[in-house]
Amino acid sequence: MTTGSAAATRARVAVTLFFLVSGFGFSTWASRIPTIQHQLGLNEAQLGSVLLALPAGLMLTLPVTGLLLQRFSSRQIMLVGAVLYNVALALLGFAAHTWQLVVLLFCFGSSRNLLNIAVNAQSVGVQALYPRSIIATFHGVWSVAGFAAAAVGAGLVALHVAPGYHFLGVALLLTGLALAFFPGTLPLPPNTGGPARPGFAWPDKTLLKFGLMAFTSMACEGTMYDWSAIYFAKAAHAPVGTVGFAVYMVAMTTGRFVGDTLASRFGVPTLLRGSGLLMTGGLLLAAAVPVPLVAAVGFALVGLGVACVVPLVFGMAGRSARLSGGPAIAAVSTVGYFGFLVVPPLVGFVAEAANLRWAFALMAGLGLVLFALVSRLRADEGAVAAPAPAEAALLD
Repeated sequence: MTTGSAAATRARVAVTLFFLVSGFGFSTWASRIPTIQHQLGLNEAQLGSVLLALPAGLMLTLPVTGLLLQRFSSRQIMLVGAVLYNVALALLGFAAHTWQLVVLLFCFGSSRNLLNIAVNAQSVGVQALYPRSIIATFHGVWSVAGFAAAAVGAGLVALHVAPGYHFLGVALLLTGLALAFFPGTLPLPPNTGGPARPGFAWPDKTLLKFGLMAFTSMACEGTMYDWSAIYFAKAAHAPVGTVGFAVYMVAMTTGRFVGDTLASRFGVPTLLRGSGLLMTGGLLLAAAVPVPLVAAVGFALVGLGVACVVPLVFGMAGRSARLSGGPAIAAVSTVGYFGFLVVPPLVGFVAEAANLRWAFALMAGLGLVLFALVSRLRADEGAVAAPAPAEAALLD
């Protein structure tokens, strides 16, 4: 093995571990939402309002993250984001009042934004060192970590372990992993892969199209993270609500590990169109037949549908000729994260006014929007680019 290939492998492993930190931390929080809702005595509408704080933190720090990625290496921002993310997670479990939960969720979302944008910029850099598609696998590891966190959460719920001790233990472990694997990450300088741009740039026409695709997927993902366990318990009347979330995570994980192969074989546009149809079909099935087995099949279809949308869209955005990888991903995320901001709280309001079944049925339209957007992609926008020699040279 050459020095360059050894360094590429080391960078791939290190970035993979940061995806694990992100996924395990977020799903640790999501797995205990029903417990925290019960502890604070929140109804669906109140919970929807509280959950708005997390995507608000994401959105309001996106311009800041874009600026930071033009001044500092993505690896530095990634480490700072990981540490702050775990501090916020640890504190979330000890929120005793609704206002405390809102403040901490805002901080959790802000730090998650720093971590996620930076780690996706790193993943684009690592992808450039390989001749085949590997970017969906990073997100597959995120999903594996999320599923593992959901399983741990279900077990600790059964053992009646308080969220505070649960979150604190996870935060300490994840912080240790981030510090241990940081030295292997890519030393990408600011603005690598594109021209320098002053300040924060909003998406151009092409990046806006990518952003709207990301919106549909992130809105669907946000709905599943925040409401799948509650839907399974209250609408499908399952004895353990977290099973629904676990089914969704297993399907999404499977989709991400086969996504690179499917993208290489059938092309990115075809895979994304199929993803939209799966999202729509799964949500409609769960809404139409709210019994545990059928709802589980619906959640599995949704998981397969959203699996590859974000990694493939971020990969295309990261190769933008207008912006470098990190700022381009931040620009697309500015649009995409509105899905997290608007849709999950909307589910709560619709559920309070009608019921969760109607809310999930309305969300099925997201998949059709994705299908329509992908159908308008030009060939040059949907192509999978080859590795960039300039970025590969960083490890020579």
